[in-house]
Amino acid sequence: MKIAIGGVVVLALVGGYYWLRASRTSSRSLQVIQWIRDPASHPEWAVQARQRCAGAPFLLPTSGLIGFLWDDSFRPGHRHAGIDIFGGSEPGVTPVYSAYDGYLTRMEDWKSSIIIRIPSDPLNPGQQIWTYYTHLADPDGSSFIVADFPPGTHEVFIPAGTLLGYQGNYSGTPGSPTGIHLHFSVVKDDGSGHFLNELEIVNTLDPSPYLGLPLNAHTNPNQIPICAPSETEG
Repeated sequence: MKIAIGGVVVLALVGGYYWLRASRTSSRSLQVIQWIRDPASHPEWAVQARQRCAGAPFLLPTSGLIGFLWDDSFRPGHRHAGIDIFGGSEPGVTPVYSAYDGYLTRMEDWKSSIIIRIPSDPLNPGQQIWTYYTHLADPDGSSFIVADFPPGTHEVFIPAGTLLGYQGNYSGTPGSPTGIHLHFSVVKDDGSGHFLNELEIVNTLDPSPYLGLPLNAHTNPNQIPICAPSETEG
């Protein structure tokens, strides 16, 4: 009986954990839907590309609503490894810029993604990190990445604020689009000069201190992250 009761308690705790995570994300989902339907009704929700918030080292990489945060959860066991910024426009319209100086690579088979190597983390000097940008293509995989960075581009230096492309809605499955947005993440290095798998949250860093905004879903359950006028630089 004690074992059975213990099992029920554990199941209840696990269920409660996932319910809290799901309800938190559901609240943000409603905001995202409202924004997509009518972005003009909430201009105060939007961040602006190339803003620098609160003295943070990174520029904001695009404009729009920061709809989903780092460590949000869309289903049991899922942990979102970056942030999603929804421009509120058609595909191929909202520009995407580099957040920090670095060396850009686009793999041969990447239709909508690029990654930028930052040799020295501005918050942890001497430690290499990477910034990852994806969904820069239409539903069929036609790329919105600018022509300067074709597939196979390797280690091209670009300064912060360089135009990379435009927000799209490519999901990785042709004909099955996602919402129009930029997914942005800060990815760890493997210690040998290569980036780790961005799909695993343990391979990424909380982007909050890099962008000067509350972007961690655990510590920000419902606030829309915005750059207050008094915090904006540049």
